[in-house]
Amino acid sequence: MSSHPTGPVAPRPGSLRAVGPTTPRWPLGPDGIAYGGDYNPEQWPEEVWQQDVELMAQAGVNLVSVGIFSWALLEPREGELDLGWLDRLIELLHAHGIAVDLGTPTASPPAWFFAAHPEARVVTRDGTVLGFGSRGMAGPSSPAYRQAAVRITTALAERYGRHPAVVLWHVHNEYGAPVSEDYSESSAAGFRVWLRERYGSLDALNAAWGTAFWGQRYGEWEHVGVPSVAPSVVNPAQRLDFARFSDHALRECFRAERDAIRAHSDRPVTTNFMATACPSTDLWEWAREVDVVSDDHYLDAADPRGYVGLAMAADLTRSVAGGRPWILMEHSTSAVNWQPRNVAKRPGEMARNALTHLGRGADAVLFFQWRASRSGAEKFHSAMLPHAGTSSRVWREVCELGAEVGRLGEVRGSRVRADAAILWDWESFWAQDLEWRPSVDLGHRERTRAVYDRLWRDGLTVDFAHPEADLSAYPLVVAPASYLLSDVAARNLTAYVEAGGTLVVMCFSGIVDEHDAVHPGGYLAPLVDALGVTVEEFLPLRTGERVRLAWVDGADHVVSDVWADHLVLRGAQVLAHYVDGPAAGGAAVTRHVRGDGTGWYVSTHLTGDGLAAVLHRAYADAGLAASELPDDVEVVVRHGSEADYLVAVNHGEESVAVPAEGTELLSGEQVSGAVKVPAGGVVVVRGRVR
Repeated sequence: MSSHPTGPVAPRPGSLRAVGPTTPRWPLGPDGIAYGGDYNPEQWPEEVWQQDVELMAQAGVNLVSVGIFSWALLEPREGELDLGWLDRLIELLHAHGIAVDLGTPTASPPAWFFAAHPEARVVTRDGTVLGFGSRGMAGPSSPAYRQAAVRITTALAERYGRHPAVVLWHVHNEYGAPVSEDYSESSAAGFRVWLRERYGSLDALNAAWGTAFWGQRYGEWEHVGVPSVAPSVVNPAQRLDFARFSDHALRECFRAERDAIRAHSDRPVTTNFMATACPSTDLWEWAREVDVVSDDHYLDAADPRGYVGLAMAADLTRSVAGGRPWILMEHSTSAVNWQPRNVAKRPGEMARNALTHLGRGADAVLFFQWRASRSGAEKFHSAMLPHAGTSSRVWREVCELGAEVGRLGEVRGSRVRADAAILWDWESFWAQDLEWRPSVDLGHRERTRAVYDRLWRDGLTVDFAHPEADLSAYPLVVAPASYLLSDVAARNLTAYVEAGGTLVVMCFSGIVDEHDAVHPGGYLAPLVDALGVTVEEFLPLRTGERVRLAWVDGADHVVSDVWADHLVLRGAQVLAHYVDGPAAGGAAVTRHVRGDGTGWYVSTHLTGDGLAAVLHRAYADAGLAASELPDDVEVVVRHGSEADYLVAVNHGEESVAVPAEGTELLSGEQVSGAVKVPAGGVVVVRGRVR
């Protein structure tokens, strides 16, 4: 079984674009696993720099990102460059064997830029013009911003494009955060251009947007604007297209900088994604544009099982990377500073987080940031070198982790193979999040996390896939929230089932097309052949209301909430029915044989044991089985040409024996039959896993 879909059914969402033979896929150095983080020496006197590089060597740092927020220092006045300090910094790092990921500083334009170009300020949906003094870019459609961004990027590329220390280019910072949509005049003009290219004519636009409703028909292109706040709900098709356009506008900014770099440098170019934390960027599209995928991830401090969310983000990042190794560009050594309650990581947690990312495909482990800031909004954010200095527990753990990462160099380049896929489509999420849906209690994020958590507990390794991608590598595919489903995607899922796959579809899926219009034939109609059932009516539940489901095989009842459907059977077999509630007596869970495979439909909101009961039955169809390990232990295998690497992470409070054979790389000990993973510990075993 391959580790990722081999390619898309349609050209839009598939694997990474091809790159030229002169563009490397990975930084030219360092050897082994990269270790380090963001370095912001401009915040410190130059005499501190020497101390920094000496401490970096002590910690095992071999790669740092520099210059990401330095535009005001690099270009203190428009057209006036001051690169001398950056020259000295890069030479110092190079002399100490530390490679550079050179950032373009365009995420934070200087004060002079906004003074000269006030029209480039971002405008919110309610018409508020955002000011200077925070992080965040100008309006992405602003011609002045794009020109200034390309100018500073070109200057950096001309000067450092082939410097031996510079092994990677880091464009901008976290596109989509904090600016995802801009409602300025320049954005409105750009939106109209994008719409003309997409639809060709106003007649096609009016048809796609369903403007006959509420008398919204357009007769002139100049009358088409951005979907600002209006007296009532704005046309959802217009808002969906504006989300697409906004993502496109950000991507155009990236392309402009990337191409400016490529004119002067042969080093790979990336930008740091936020896989599960930034809903406004369609990373299936973004992954086509970068030479190597990188991601930032921070634990949700309010989530006691945040390590599951971490694993989910890592798996999603690996998936958009097409299964290739990727870069963990940022995570934290301990607490962040921007959540309501910033919980510090406990001893050993930083290493578990870092090595979980490595186990799930990362070939670089980097942090924000190297030295903790004394001033500014992130002065309480943890760092590799904290305010407490080198006598601190965090510093000792940073050095210990650096040594461990240094022992794992041979893992680089190996890949993860998944047991199952979860469907993930940003456009569907954008559409489902709009107003006036049947229930505010049914969300795609919660449904996807619930399914992922169940597969994680059951020890299955997961890829994420677009509904139009090739799914043939996976015996099991789960669609937790596919509200928007194109006809191409529906045919793809049906073909997947017919070819022998097991498809599990959750409620409120297959409802609308790419224009947020209900499919002809009604709810779930595009998947009727795959699932053998349609939905006649949604039956959402009141707050706190519960319904019981009875299995026809006599298993214990399960309880659900939030949602029910009135189902119409079109050939499917009923596996569970509603005992009570608005759908009492009706089908609740169905299974349909189609060709060589099966399509399952779950018409309600199941969690815990109820969700497990459905998925465990589906595992049988898919030829899968749940792990017998405790559900606070995760095991992932990376497969290489010469060896496989089993990474076991124990989040529990008791040691666990994990079946393994080979050499434990962190200790050097030989393993026969099983390896002991201590409470809160990690092991990495080199062997051959069949």
